[in-house]
Amino acid sequence: MLVDGVWTENWQPVQAQDEQGRFIRQVSSFRNWITADGSPGPTGKGGFVAEKGRYHLYVALICPWASRTLMVRKLKGLEDFISVSVVNPRLGKQGWEFGGFEGADADPWHNKAFMHQLYSLADPKVNGRATVPVLWDKKTDTLVNNESADIVRMLNTAFSHLVDKGPDLYPAQLAAEIDALNAYIYPNLNNGVYQAGFASTQQAYEEAYDKVFATLDTLEQRLSDGRDYLLGDALTEADIRLFVTLVRFDAAYHGLFKCNRNTLREMPNLHAYTLRILALDGIAETVNLTHIKAGYYSIESLNPNGIVPMGPATI
Repeated sequence: MLVDGVWTENWQPVQAQDEQGRFIRQVSSFRNWITADGSPGPTGKGGFVAEKGRYHLYVALICPWASRTLMVRKLKGLEDFISVSVVNPRLGKQGWEFGGFEGADADPWHNKAFMHQLYSLADPKVNGRATVPVLWDKKTDTLVNNESADIVRMLNTAFSHLVDKGPDLYPAQLAAEIDALNAYIYPNLNNGVYQAGFASTQQAYEEAYDKVFATLDTLEQRLSDGRDYLLGDALTEADIRLFVTLVRFDAAYHGLFKCNRNTLREMPNLHAYTLRILALDGIAETVNLTHIKAGYYSIESLNPNGIVPMGPATI
Protein backbone atom coordinates (compact mmCIF):
# COMPACT_ATOMS: atom_id res chain seq x y z
CA MET A 1 0.00 0.00 0.00
CA LEU A 2 1.28 3.45 -0.93
CA VAL A 3 0.69 6.39 1.41
CA ASP A 4 1.87 9.74 0.05
CA GLY A 5 4.14 7.91 -2.37
CA VAL A 6 5.79 5.72 0.28
CA TRP A 7 5.32 1.96 0.53
CA THR A 8 4.02 1.43 4.04
CA GLU A 9 2.22 -1.91 4.23
CA ASN A 10 2.71 -5.42 2.87
CA TRP A 11 0.53 -6.39 -0.07
CA GLN A 12 -2.79 -7.95 0.85
CA PRO A 13 -5.26 -9.55 -1.60
CA VAL A 14 -8.36 -8.01 0.00
CA GLN A 15 -8.42 -4.34 -0.93
CA ALA A 16 -11.45 -3.50 1.21
CA GLN A 17 -14.61 -5.16 2.46
CA ASP A 18 -18.02 -4.14 3.70
CA GLU A 19 -19.67 -5.06 7.00
CA GLN A 20 -20.97 -8.32 5.51
CA GLY A 21 -17.49 -9.45 4.45
CA ARG A 22 -17.94 -8.64 0.76
CA PHE A 23 -14.79 -7.90 -1.26
CA ILE A 24 -14.60 -4.32 -2.61
CA ARG A 25 -12.25 -3.44 -5.47
CA GLN A 26 -10.11 -0.30 -5.49
CA VAL A 27 -10.88 2.45 -8.01
CA SER A 28 -8.11 3.25 -10.50
CA SER A 29 -6.26 6.51 -9.88
CA PHE A 30 -4.59 7.49 -13.20
CA ARG A 31 -7.18 8.21 -15.88
CA ASN A 32 -5.51 10.13 -18.73
CA TRP A 33 -6.10 9.11 -22.36
CA ILE A 34 -4.05 8.77 -25.51
CA THR A 35 -5.90 10.42 -28.40
CA ALA A 36 -5.10 10.98 -32.07
CA ASP A 37 -4.45 14.71 -31.58
CA GLY A 38 -3.53 14.76 -27.88
CA SER A 39 -6.79 16.32 -26.77
CA PRO A 40 -8.22 15.14 -23.43
CA GLY A 41 -10.24 11.95 -23.44
CA PRO A 42 -13.37 11.30 -21.35
CA THR A 43 -11.26 11.69 -18.20
CA GLY A 44 -7.90 13.25 -17.31
CA LYS A 45 -5.86 15.87 -19.07
CA GLY A 46 -4.58 16.31 -22.62
CA GLY A 47 -1.17 16.10 -24.19
CA PHE A 48 -0.91 12.35 -24.77
CA VAL A 49 -0.69 12.12 -28.56
CA ALA A 50 -0.86 8.75 -30.36
CA GLU A 51 2.69 8.23 -31.64
CA LYS A 52 4.57 5.13 -32.69
CA GLY A 53 6.96 3.90 -29.99
CA ARG A 54 6.03 6.50 -27.39
CA TYR A 55 4.07 4.29 -24.98
CA HIS A 56 4.82 1.20 -22.92
CA LEU A 57 2.43 -1.28 -21.35
CA TYR A 58 3.21 -3.07 -18.08
CA VAL A 59 1.13 -6.22 -17.59
CA ALA A 60 0.85 -9.40 -15.55
CA LEU A 61 -0.19 -12.50 -17.46
CA ILE A 62 -2.04 -13.73 -14.35
CA CYS A 63 -4.25 -10.62 -14.37
CA PRO A 64 -7.47 -10.67 -16.41
CA TRP A 65 -7.68 -6.86 -16.48
CA ALA A 66 -4.15 -6.55 -17.88
CA SER A 67 -4.82 -9.32 -20.37
CA ARG A 68 -7.70 -7.32 -21.81
CA THR A 69 -5.24 -4.68 -22.92
CA LEU A 70 -2.80 -7.24 -24.35
CA MET A 71 -5.60 -8.75 -26.42
CA VAL A 72 -6.63 -5.41 -27.89
CA ARG A 73 -2.99 -4.52 -28.62
CA LYS A 74 -2.74 -7.75 -30.64
CA LEU A 75 -6.10 -7.46 -32.38
CA LYS A 76 -5.45 -3.85 -33.44
CA GLY A 77 -1.92 -4.53 -34.73
CA LEU A 78 -0.21 -2.25 -32.23
CA GLU A 79 2.78 -4.46 -31.38
CA ASP A 80 5.20 -2.07 -33.12
CA PHE A 81 3.51 0.98 -31.58
CA ILE A 82 3.32 0.00 -27.90
CA SER A 83 6.07 -2.01 -26.20
CA VAL A 84 5.29 -4.43 -23.34
CA SER A 85 6.86 -5.68 -20.12
CA VAL A 86 5.52 -8.67 -18.16
CA VAL A 87 5.90 -8.67 -14.38
CA ASN A 88 6.51 -11.64 -12.09
CA PRO A 89 3.20 -13.50 -11.63
CA ARG A 90 3.83 -14.25 -7.96
CA LEU A 91 2.59 -11.51 -5.66
CA GLY A 92 5.07 -10.83 -2.88
CA LYS A 93 5.11 -8.54 0.13
CA GLN A 94 5.60 -5.49 -2.09
CA GLY A 95 3.10 -6.46 -4.76
CA TRP A 96 4.05 -6.79 -8.41
CA GLU A 97 7.76 -7.34 -8.94
CA PHE A 98 9.96 -7.27 -12.03
CA GLY A 99 11.94 -10.33 -13.15
CA GLY A 100 12.62 -13.44 -11.12
CA PHE A 101 10.33 -15.82 -13.02
CA GLU A 102 10.53 -17.42 -16.46
CA GLY A 103 8.85 -15.08 -18.92
CA ALA A 104 8.95 -12.10 -16.54
CA ASP A 105 10.85 -8.98 -17.60
CA ALA A 106 13.05 -6.45 -15.89
CA ASP A 107 11.90 -2.84 -15.89
CA PRO A 108 13.44 -1.56 -19.14
CA TRP A 109 13.17 2.18 -18.50
CA HIS A 110 14.00 2.84 -14.85
CA ASN A 111 15.43 -0.48 -13.63
CA LYS A 112 12.96 -0.50 -10.73
CA ALA A 113 12.39 -3.65 -8.68
CA PHE A 114 8.67 -3.16 -7.97
CA MET A 115 5.67 -1.69 -9.75
CA HIS A 116 4.86 0.56 -6.79
CA GLN A 117 8.13 2.42 -7.42
CA LEU A 118 6.83 3.51 -10.82
CA TYR A 119 3.65 4.80 -9.22
CA SER A 120 5.70 6.90 -6.81
CA LEU A 121 7.84 8.15 -9.68
CA ALA A 122 4.74 9.32 -11.56
CA ASP A 123 3.17 10.88 -8.46
CA PRO A 124 5.31 11.31 -5.32
CA LYS A 125 2.13 11.74 -3.25
CA VAL A 126 0.19 8.79 -4.68
CA ASN A 127 -2.01 6.73 -2.37
CA GLY A 128 -3.40 3.24 -2.78
CA ARG A 129 -2.36 0.03 -4.47
CA ALA A 130 0.02 -0.35 -7.40
CA THR A 131 -2.01 -2.34 -9.91
CA VAL A 132 -1.61 -3.53 -13.48
CA PRO A 133 -2.08 -2.78 -16.30
CA VAL A 134 -0.03 0.39 -16.43
CA LEU A 135 0.22 2.47 -19.59
CA TRP A 136 3.41 4.56 -19.42
CA ASP A 137 4.47 7.55 -21.52
CA LYS A 138 8.20 7.30 -22.28
CA LYS A 139 8.30 10.84 -23.69
CA THR A 140 7.11 12.68 -20.58
CA ASP A 141 8.13 9.83 -18.26
CA THR A 142 4.84 9.45 -16.47
CA LEU A 143 1.94 7.08 -15.93
CA VAL A 144 -0.89 7.72 -18.35
CA ASN A 145 -3.58 5.30 -17.21
CA ASN A 146 -4.02 2.26 -14.96
CA GLU A 147 -7.67 1.50 -15.72
CA SER A 148 -8.00 -1.45 -18.10
CA ALA A 149 -11.44 -0.40 -19.35
CA ASP A 150 -10.03 2.98 -20.44
CA ILE A 151 -6.96 1.42 -22.05
CA VAL A 152 -9.09 -1.02 -24.03
CA ARG A 153 -11.20 1.84 -25.38
CA MET A 154 -8.27 4.06 -26.26
CA LEU A 155 -6.30 1.30 -27.99
CA ASN A 156 -9.39 0.54 -30.05
CA THR A 157 -9.43 4.00 -31.63
CA ALA A 158 -6.47 6.25 -30.74
CA PHE A 159 -4.03 4.79 -33.27
CA SER A 160 -6.50 4.04 -36.06
CA HIS A 161 -5.19 6.89 -38.22
CA LEU A 162 -1.70 5.33 -38.01
CA VAL A 163 -2.53 1.64 -38.31
CA ASP A 164 -5.85 0.38 -39.62
CA LYS A 165 -6.13 -3.23 -38.51
CA GLY A 166 -8.50 -5.46 -36.61
CA PRO A 167 -12.16 -5.11 -35.68
CA ASP A 168 -13.80 -2.07 -34.19
CA LEU A 169 -14.45 -3.45 -30.72
CA TYR A 170 -16.89 -0.71 -29.75
CA PRO A 171 -18.89 0.22 -32.86
CA ALA A 172 -21.41 2.98 -32.37
CA GLN A 173 -24.36 0.87 -33.52
CA LEU A 174 -23.63 -1.73 -30.82
CA ALA A 175 -22.46 0.60 -28.05
CA ALA A 176 -25.63 0.43 -25.99
CA GLU A 177 -25.73 -3.37 -26.13
CA ILE A 178 -22.03 -3.63 -25.27
CA ASP A 179 -22.47 -1.28 -22.31
CA ALA A 180 -25.43 -3.33 -21.06
CA LEU A 181 -23.46 -6.58 -21.31
CA ASN A 182 -20.46 -5.04 -19.56
CA ALA A 183 -22.68 -3.75 -16.76
CA TYR A 184 -24.09 -7.26 -16.30
CA ILE A 185 -20.93 -9.36 -16.69
CA TYR A 186 -18.50 -7.25 -14.66
CA PRO A 187 -20.16 -7.26 -11.20
CA ASN A 188 -21.63 -10.73 -11.48
CA LEU A 189 -18.77 -12.67 -13.11
CA ASN A 190 -15.54 -10.72 -13.76
CA ASN A 191 -15.52 -9.36 -10.23
CA GLY A 192 -17.91 -11.99 -8.90
CA VAL A 193 -15.25 -14.71 -8.90
CA TYR A 194 -13.04 -12.44 -6.77
CA GLN A 195 -15.91 -11.71 -4.42
CA ALA A 196 -16.32 -15.46 -3.96
CA GLY A 197 -12.61 -16.11 -3.53
CA PHE A 198 -11.96 -13.26 -1.11
CA ALA A 199 -15.21 -13.40 0.85
CA SER A 200 -14.66 -13.35 4.60
CA THR A 201 -18.12 -14.63 5.55
CA GLN A 202 -20.20 -17.58 4.39
CA GLN A 203 -23.01 -15.22 3.39
CA ALA A 204 -20.77 -13.11 1.18
CA TYR A 205 -19.29 -16.21 -0.45
CA GLU A 206 -22.65 -17.78 -1.21
CA GLU A 207 -24.02 -14.53 -2.65
CA ALA A 208 -21.03 -14.25 -4.99
CA TYR A 209 -21.12 -17.95 -5.89
CA ASP A 210 -24.78 -17.73 -6.86
CA LYS A 211 -24.15 -14.64 -9.01
CA VAL A 212 -21.24 -16.29 -10.81
CA PHE A 213 -23.16 -19.39 -11.81
CA ALA A 214 -26.41 -17.59 -12.60
CA THR A 215 -24.40 -15.44 -15.02
CA LEU A 216 -22.59 -18.40 -16.54
CA ASP A 217 -25.92 -20.18 -17.04
CA THR A 218 -27.39 -17.11 -18.74
CA LEU A 219 -24.39 -16.77 -21.07
CA GLU A 220 -24.38 -20.51 -21.83
CA GLN A 221 -28.00 -20.16 -22.92
CA ARG A 222 -27.25 -17.01 -24.93
CA LEU A 223 -24.67 -18.91 -27.00
CA SER A 224 -26.94 -21.92 -27.54
CA ASP A 225 -28.30 -20.49 -30.82
CA GLY A 226 -24.94 -21.06 -32.52
CA ARG A 227 -23.75 -17.46 -32.59
CA ASP A 228 -19.96 -16.97 -32.60
CA TYR A 229 -19.86 -14.08 -30.16
CA LEU A 230 -22.07 -12.42 -27.58
CA LEU A 231 -23.60 -10.02 -30.10
CA GLY A 232 -23.63 -12.32 -33.10
CA ASP A 233 -20.92 -12.46 -35.75
CA ALA A 234 -18.91 -9.45 -34.54
CA LEU A 235 -16.20 -9.73 -31.87
CA THR A 236 -16.62 -6.80 -29.48
CA GLU A 237 -15.23 -5.39 -26.27
CA ALA A 238 -17.83 -7.41 -24.35
CA ASP A 239 -16.25 -10.63 -25.63
CA ILE A 240 -12.79 -9.47 -24.56
CA ARG A 241 -14.09 -8.79 -21.05
CA LEU A 242 -15.81 -12.17 -20.80
CA PHE A 243 -12.97 -14.21 -22.31
CA VAL A 244 -10.33 -13.16 -19.79
CA THR A 245 -12.43 -14.57 -16.94
CA LEU A 246 -13.47 -17.74 -18.75
CA VAL A 247 -9.93 -18.64 -19.78
CA ARG A 248 -8.85 -18.56 -16.10
CA PHE A 249 -11.89 -20.31 -14.71
CA ASP A 250 -10.78 -23.94 -14.53
CA ALA A 251 -7.16 -23.11 -13.69
CA ALA A 252 -7.86 -20.72 -10.80
CA TYR A 253 -11.42 -19.76 -9.97
CA HIS A 254 -12.92 -23.26 -9.87
CA GLY A 255 -10.45 -24.48 -7.24
CA LEU A 256 -8.77 -21.63 -5.41
CA PHE A 257 -11.78 -19.29 -5.44
CA LYS A 258 -14.28 -22.10 -4.62
CA CYS A 259 -16.40 -21.46 -7.73
CA ASN A 260 -16.80 -25.20 -8.00
CA ARG A 261 -20.34 -26.10 -9.06
CA ASN A 262 -18.84 -27.15 -12.37
CA THR A 263 -15.86 -26.45 -14.61
CA LEU A 264 -15.97 -24.38 -17.77
CA ARG A 265 -15.38 -27.58 -19.75
CA GLU A 266 -18.77 -28.80 -18.51
CA MET A 267 -20.50 -25.86 -20.20
CA PRO A 268 -20.17 -26.78 -23.89
CA ASN A 269 -21.25 -23.50 -25.45
CA LEU A 270 -19.03 -21.32 -23.24
CA HIS A 271 -16.11 -23.70 -23.58
CA ALA A 272 -16.35 -23.73 -27.37
CA TYR A 273 -16.70 -19.93 -27.34
CA THR A 274 -13.54 -19.61 -25.23
CA LEU A 275 -11.58 -21.87 -27.58
CA ARG A 276 -12.90 -19.93 -30.58
CA ILE A 277 -11.53 -16.66 -29.21
CA LEU A 278 -8.29 -18.32 -28.10
CA ALA A 279 -7.76 -19.43 -31.71
CA LEU A 280 -7.88 -15.86 -33.06
CA ASP A 281 -4.57 -14.63 -34.41
CA GLY A 282 -2.23 -13.63 -31.56
CA ILE A 283 -4.65 -14.25 -28.68
CA ALA A 284 -3.00 -17.46 -27.44
CA GLU A 285 0.17 -15.40 -26.88
CA THR A 286 -1.70 -13.41 -24.21
CA VAL A 287 -2.63 -16.53 -22.20
CA ASN A 288 -0.04 -18.30 -20.05
CA LEU A 289 -1.38 -21.00 -17.73
CA THR A 290 1.98 -21.32 -15.97
CA HIS A 291 1.86 -17.65 -14.97
CA ILE A 292 -1.85 -17.84 -14.15
CA LYS A 293 -1.49 -20.80 -11.78
CA ALA A 294 1.77 -19.58 -10.24
CA GLY A 295 0.23 -16.18 -9.61
CA TYR A 296 -3.11 -17.12 -8.12
CA TYR A 297 -1.70 -19.93 -6.02
CA SER A 298 0.96 -17.58 -4.61
CA ILE A 299 -1.75 -15.76 -2.65
CA GLU A 300 -0.71 -16.81 0.83
CA SER A 301 -4.03 -16.13 2.54
CA LEU A 302 -5.78 -18.55 0.19
CA ASN A 303 -2.96 -21.07 -0.27
CA PRO A 304 -0.57 -20.88 2.71
CA ASN A 305 1.59 -23.82 1.62
CA GLY A 306 2.14 -22.34 -1.83
CA ILE A 307 1.46 -25.58 -3.69
CA VAL A 308 0.69 -24.99 -7.37
CA PRO A 309 -1.63 -27.55 -8.98
CA MET A 310 -0.33 -29.67 -11.84
CA GLY A 311 -3.47 -29.26 -13.90
CA PRO A 312 -5.18 -28.23 -15.94
CA ALA A 313 -2.53 -28.13 -18.67
CA THR A 314 -4.91 -26.81 -21.32
CA ILE A 315 -7.98 -24.57 -21.48
